[in-house]
Amino acid sequence: MGYENYEDKVREKRVKTEESFSPYCDFIFYNSSITGERLAMRVLKPAKPSYILAGTHGWHMSIPKFCYMDTPQSEYLALEIDMRGRAFSEGSPDCNGYELIDVIDAIEYAKIYYKDLILDSDVIFFESGSGGGGNALAIAGKFPDYFAAINALYPISDYAEWYAGDEKGEFRNELDVWIGYPPGRNPEGYRSRSGVSLLSNLRSPIFIAHGANDLRVPVQMSRRYKMQAEKLDKGHLVDYYEMAGVGNEDHLGNITEAQKRELEIKKNRNLTCRRMPVEIPDKGEMVIGGYLVTKKFKIFLYGLDEFARLEYDLSKNFFRITSKKRGSYSLEYKGLHRSGLF
Repeated sequence: MGYENYEDKVREKRVKTEESFSPYCDFIFYNSSITGERLAMRVLKPAKPSYILAGTHGWHMSIPKFCYMDTPQSEYLALEIDMRGRAFSEGSPDCNGYELIDVIDAIEYAKIYYKDLILDSDVIFFESGSGGGGNALAIAGKFPDYFAAINALYPISDYAEWYAGDEKGEFRNELDVWIGYPPGRNPEGYRSRSGVSLLSNLRSPIFIAHGANDLRVPVQMSRRYKMQAEKLDKGHLVDYYEMAGVGNEDHLGNITEAQKRELEIKKNRNLTCRRMPVEIPDKGEMVIGGYLVTKKFKIFLYGLDEFARLEYDLSKNFFRITSKKRGSYSLEYKGLHRSGLF
């Protein structure tokens, strides 16, 4: 998606529309695997088979409307995903809850529907900015081996901190509704949705760009993520580009032509250099923010607001979940399902 889709300039009301198709742009629907709602995405088709590049939009926004295209506008099979509860999709927003599973559902649907346009269905990329950048950091932690590379532009890394700094109240109202509480009443609900809290799970290389003067998503969001990555020995996976003098009410306000070029070069390089699927080790420790989905196992806690730690050893079929609070979980591993308490 273009940078304008991350700026929150247009807030579309809920509208009814139908599937539409053209040589290089489609507008299609799919269903949530979790809650069943009908969800929308716009698909930009490449001139020849390529890789999937998925993305979401800005905080208040929706995806662009269908546009008949008779020439290709993307070198990737680009999936522009309308998040639940927005202009074209059913359901209610939940701030990195089920809406991230919706992203995976969209990709899995596209793997079937557009299989002839995909070079390698195991090499998937994600790119988004602002509110969508917050999606990028969280999806990296909740689906740690799904994406070959991720671009997160001016992302929200900590929703409790963002809430506290929202002096205008521009975003607090939605956070109160989408998460259900302010941070003081439900700190784990904010933690479970924040990329910086899920960073210990990181396996996908991430490129982050942020304007030093951004007023709507402060640059500290990206600085803190990078610093925490270094502390967790994940710094080699995070390429951070801070743009001096950039940002005002627009994320890219005052950006120079040289900075635009550098931004394009860096984010494109992060994708073009990654052509191998990511793997997780068979033994290790991770955190669970509501759920954790890998190619080898899936764990869902009782609710999206729960946060827990995981020790696992696949060679021994061993899983141990611990948390400050008592709770329950469901585990899927090797086709088997089990539930338990922690």
